[in-house]
Order: sequence, then C-alpha cells, then structure tokens
Amino acid sequence: MTRILTSPDGTPASRLAFGTMQFGGRADEAASRAMFDAAIDAGVTHFDTAHVYNDGASEKLLGALFGNQRDRLIIATKAAYTGGGSKENISQSFEISRQRLNMDMVDVLYMHRFDPDTDLHESMEALAELKNAGKIRYVGVSNFAAWQVVKAIGIAAKFDLTIDILQPMYNLVKRQAEVEILPMCADQDVACAPYSPLGGGLLTGKYAAGGGGRLVEDDRYAARYGLDWMHQAAVGLGEVAADIGVDAPTLAVAWAAAHPMGPTPITSARSAEQLGPSLAAMHFDMDAELYARLAALSPTPPPATDRIEEQA
Repeated sequence: MTRILTSPDGTPASRLAFGTMQFGGRADEAASRAMFDAAIDAGVTHFDTAHVYNDGASEKLLGALFGNQRDRLIIATKAAYTGGGSKENISQSFEISRQRLNMDMVDVLYMHRFDPDTDLHESMEALAELKNAGKIRYVGVSNFAAWQVVKAIGIAAKFDLTIDILQPMYNLVKRQAEVEILPMCADQDVACAPYSPLGGGLLTGKYAAGGGGRLVEDDRYAARYGLDWMHQAAVGLGEVAADIGVDAPTLAVAWAAAHPMGPTPITSARSAEQLGPSLAAMHFDMDAELYARLAALSPTPPPATDRIEEQA
C-alpha cells in the first residue's frame, strides 16, 4: 500500500477512480451526468480527465457537474500529451484546462507522457511553479516507465517537489506493470491509478459475444489487444464470472485493485448501465484463491533480472 491522496476537505481517495475520457465523445451530456451521479452514489471521490480528451469537452462537462461537492472530490487532469514537456506548453495547456474545469485549483496535474526531447528539469520546474502558486495540490506522471518515474522523482526533489501519483496501463492481460512499475510505486511512496482495467472492453466479454467497440473501431486498440491468448483469457474470465455469479467487469476491475501494492483502477464507460458492473468492484471482496485463479488466465511477466535462474 502506498500513499492515499485526499481531497481539499481531507476525504481520502476512493478504492476506484472514474475516468471521463468518454465525456463529450461517446457519452453526451445526459449520459455523462448519469455516469457521474452513479460514480458518486457508489462512493467514488477521484475523477480523472485530460486536456486532450474530446477537444476539451471532457473537462468542460466534468467541471459543470461538481456543484457543492467540489471540496470532497479529487479532480485530476493531464497536460503535455501533445506539444511536448516544455514549461510554456505545460503552463499554457493547464491554464486552458483550469478554465474549462472552472476551478481555481486542480487537485492533480499529470504530465501526460514522457517527452524525450525536453529536459525533464524544465518540465518539473513548470509543475513546481504551478504547485507553489497554489494552482495544483499533487503532481503526477502518466505513461512513464519505472526508470522515468525515478528520474522524475530525483529531478523534482531539486525543486522541493514530489511525484505523488503514476498512471500506467494495467489489467489482467496487460501485466507488465507488475515487473517494475508497481514495486517502484510501493518503494517510492507513489500512488498508482492504472487505466484500462477492462482492457479496452475485452474483459467485459462483449467481443466474444460479437459486440462492437474500440477493439474493432480503433486500430490502436486492435493491435494492443490482438493476441489470441488475450482473447482466450477474456473467455476464461467470463467462465469464472459465470461460475461464481458475478459480472466479468466486476471481477476484472476488482482483480486490478487487489494487487498488494494497492492501486486505484480508473473505471470508465459510455453509459451508467455499462458502468454499473465496474462500480460494483468498489465493494467486491476478492480473496487470495480467486485472485490466483484469475491471474492464472494470463502469463505472469518475468522478473526484471538477468539472473532469473536464481529466483525462487
């Protein structure tokens, strides 16, 4: 277990976060509000968006939904997915995000991805200035390798700044984070909010049933989840779910949350009906036997060592 982020009034981050990537895209205003309300009713206090999501529509819709609940929620957005990690780009894109969200202060600002062409000192200085100005409370990085996070931690310390949270990809068929990312988070006291716990919808079982979605509509997702064994694992997950009388999405999200490091998976959906089974993972108690049964459906990645023969 690593650090637990808190909202402005001290409310701790919930076991799950809700990602608003669909707001203003596949989810219109009514669907977005219904999902936000469902997440709140389930006890979610951590909401995630980004500067680039649906050309800003995600941030605008999320910003209109807080009402008088703002101080008990953790609101996160991301900068520098496009345009690089320069101080100018981070500062300017964040200012636009802040206005879209209609917030004086945003709880978490992530650097959306690592920029090999910009000195990380410049990026960390930009984030430090925003924090010192009271415009953000926590600093995060997204899509960074473990070594890149540790590098950022060391550079951030020069500006009296901490890296508080990491957002990697992690689910039952994308387990590379277990090798270095999750252990690094535990060791360095970095919270972790992994995205895609449902594997782009693969782990819901809808593709096995002939349904549509990102895996057939988006070439990137088709490539990401195109291996046969991944689809076989999804079928196996569905069989376990049917055996114990639980929805497959509930098991998939609960499995990602059950890692000993204590991650906070980011759930998402296109509608409140679709979101329901994922939110049910908030209160699903996964024992060690079930966790191992599900883990056996996919390959465990090898450890990060060239002396694997010495591993117990």
